Amino acid sequence: MEWIDAARAAERLGVKPATLYAYVSRGVLTRRHSDDGRRSLFSMEEIERLARRGRPRNQPPELVIESAIAALGVDRPYYRGIDALELAKTSAFESVAEWLWTAAPDALRASAPQLRNSGTPGADLPGTVSRGGSDVARADVGVLPWRCEPEALRAAVAAQRGLPGDLLPLDRLQVITTVLGASDSLRYQLDPASVAATGRRMIAGLVDALPRLSEPQGESIAERLWSRLCPRPATPALLSALQAALVLLADHELAASTLAARVAASAKADPYAVVLTGLGVLGGPLHGGASYGAERLLAEVAEPHQAARAIAERVRRGERIPGFGHSIYKNGDGRGGMLLDLVKEAAPGHERLAAGVALLEEMRRRRLPERNVDFALAILTAVSGMMSGAGEAIFAVARAAGWLAHAMEEYGRGTLLRLRASYTGPPIK
Repeated sequence: MEWIDAARAAERLGVKPATLYAYVSRGVLTRRHSDDGRRSLFSMEEIERLARRGRPRNQPPELVIESAIAALGVDRPYYRGIDALELAKTSAFESVAEWLWTAAPDALRASAPQLRNSGTPGADLPGTVSRGGSDVARADVGVLPWRCEPEALRAAVAAQRGLPGDLLPLDRLQVITTVLGASDSLRYQLDPASVAATGRRMIAGLVDALPRLSEPQGESIAERLWSRLCPRPATPALLSALQAALVLLADHELAASTLAARVAASAKADPYAVVLTGLGVLGGPLHGGASYGAERLLAEVAEPHQAARAIAERVRRGERIPGFGHSIYKNGDGRGGMLLDLVKEAAPGHERLAAGVALLEEMRRRRLPERNVDFALAILTAVSGMMSGAGEAIFAVARAAGWLAHAMEEYGRGTLLRLRASYTGPPIK
């Protein structure tokens, strides 16, 4: 079978490259990656068949937006051309966010994971993520930790005093975002450098304004977020898994929340309003809220033998199984596989891990969809002993970086995203 690159395929069909990738997401075309993983290749036979048949008309219309931020591969995303799974192994979340925002060559200065003070070359290179030392999730050496303005942070903390004590973190994050935005006089500066600076302040504020449950073990976003979600200190390996989760979840092309965020940005909404828009969509059970559903599913399985009943009851009720299946990754989500492997390495034999494995085996026995990143995130939070809803909070903090990257593209475009409806109502009189 002959394979051709995206430019040639798009030219043969007479469409833009973005439309070509839309056909892939809708199952119209098959795509594979070149040996170096940097190019998309398409079957010449499929392209010719589609060219003869004409553009697909029996599929629902799909909005196509050109973007240089993320591309979706067979089982994983690529951030500005770089494999997100590789970034999760080598780079701190802060570095990946800077890469998404700026595409600057020096934004990613990470090397392969090294132990701190191990004597190995590159062990203390800026941006290196240690997988065994006490600094597994630190930000780049020589770069100041991200910080929110003290007055804005105090206001965000004060705004939560009347909230219920058992409120889920995602609900708190919406309150925090609103207050941080109202307190930031620089929020209307929409040039790329200013938006990146706002992003650093905002993400730091989102984390630091959450109630503290334990003492932070360092200054990175991952270490500070752990202290807001878990009442006990992190082991280095579990903290490393949290760091990887933040990187893996930082962006995912035009997910529902990102589309909403881009629409807001196209109207020149400020970065806080963009993130608030994304947060509102993220909590839906078909998006970031799926991690909370997976968390509740896992909580029902006190012993591995209870997994079969938990799945059977949901199948009988005709419900989706949270944490399983993906609209893009039909044969498995590589992000979920990587994160699950990190948790297994960090806590072998843990009872919550055993329950998760039992759920995986039951789903495979029934030939139901494979696990996705939401399920792995639920396993991570359960094994770590994090509070209820922690997965949603991790998802939200991570994805804020992606929303802001997409907002920067829309600010640069300078045109309003105006979707049109296909009217199906009564005749117009």
